[in-house]
Amino acid sequence: MRRYSEAVKADVRRRMSPPHRQSVAQISAELGIHIVTLYNWRKTWRLQGEVVPASEKDPDG
Repeated sequence: MRRYSEAVKADVRRRMSPPHRQSVAQISAELGIHIVTLYNWRKTWRLQGEVVPASEKDPDG
């Protein structure tokens, strides 16, 4: 399993959050990070109380 730096995770969190609100699929395609990894990160951030909104098409919403 690949490990990602905190800087990469911070960039992903920034992309997911307003005003950017990029979709998980878009971020995955741009950065080459598996989509399941991104969903797991977002779930963790939400459980920690961070506001990481879902896109409107997101089944995980």
